Amino acid sequence: MEAPRLERRLVAILAADVEGYSRHMEHDEAGTLATLSNHRLIFDGLIVSHQGRITNTAGDSVLAEFQSVVDAVDCAMRVQDGLAAANEMIDDAQRLHFRIGINVGDVMVKDGDIFGDGVNIAARLESLAQAGGICVSRGVRDHLRKMGQYAFEDLGEQTVKNIAQPIRAFRVRKATDVGHPVSPLPAEPKPTGEPPEFELAFWEAMKDSEDPGEFAAYLEKYPTGAFATLAEARRHSLLETQDEPPPSHLAQAVADPEQVAIELAFWDSVKDSDNPAMYEAYLERYPEGAFSPLAQVRLEELGESDGQGVNAPR
Repeated sequence: MEAPRLERRLVAILAADVEGYSRHMEHDEAGTLATLSNHRLIFDGLIVSHQGRITNTAGDSVLAEFQSVVDAVDCAMRVQDGLAAANEMIDDAQRLHFRIGINVGDVMVKDGDIFGDGVNIAARLESLAQAGGICVSRGVRDHLRKMGQYAFEDLGEQTVKNIAQPIRAFRVRKATDVGHPVSPLPAEPKPTGEPPEFELAFWEAMKDSEDPGEFAAYLEKYPTGAFATLAEARRHSLLETQDEPPPSHLAQAVADPEQVAIELAFWDSVKDSDNPAMYEAYLERYPEGAFSPLAQVRLEELGESDGQGVNAPR
């Protein structure tokens, strides 16, 4: 009996892994896994927001396919920017840097996984990338070279494991970044005047929310924050089935270290509460606090669940 014909398609393939992952795991397993989990939230969210599909993950590796080469490369650029910003918020020893390889080629599809030389070449390109960098094949370069958005550094013909013919590899970065180091890619400047602990605590408090209003509140507070791209992707995803609540008014938080610690402790004590009075107490004490937008959203949610509005102090 003849075997069923495998599905084939032409796609852009993105392969990624963490540089020095085994070394990090040997040094601190729990810390490495925690950082990897946070980085994967950013990575996975950007793949989805760029119309990509994750086909396989194992340990620190990511394999995804895109119908568009432009989407694949733009996703990779934003991933490296987002991860560089996230790394800035943690200690040097905990920072993880992904290497990304992108190829365009024919793949076989079985049970949702993709196979073939196109996948293998993407994986080999990833091994040629620098930590925090992106390496692409000639086919990818040829698709994008006339767009003017990217700069390509020709690495020449590369002989790689388990690929019979040498592959032409190119290091890629934004055209505006030419002359700057590739690893890591520079992150967008973050607004000054507020400690990074606030942003991280804000994100941790609402990252698993099903309410697009909470992600809108984060974006209005931190439009160039470490998790801005992921928040935008998550908000759009939720808005497909929900109406967007109006964003709250946002204000600057104090930057005095002692006040920072006090407000963080206060917020930590109320953030998981189902009692509106707890959020009202926070807002009364910190009407323009770093978490006031989130507190307002939580009050609105609790008011809706009770079938009546809640008037929060301002």
